[in-house]
Amino acid sequence: MSKRPELVTSDSMPASETPSGELTAVVDELLGQLSSKFSTISSELLSKMDDMSRRLDNLEATIQAGETPKGDGSSK
Repeated sequence: MSKRPELVTSDSMPASETPSGELTAVVDELLGQLSSKFSTISSELLSKMDDMSRRLDNLEATIQAGETPKGDGSSK
């Protein structure tokens, strides 16, 4: 996340030392953590979906290979 310029309150105290500045810092940290967790979960989900797609492709190929005519004249 980009760092915001430090705000100065009316008593010349940096905003990071005021209660609202502390809240801003806590919220920024929380948003950073949530963003990180979201990225991790997204990549895990995409990885699992890719794996599932490969497994379905293999299953489809196996099923199609098993549907070759047996030569007995019957069909399913």
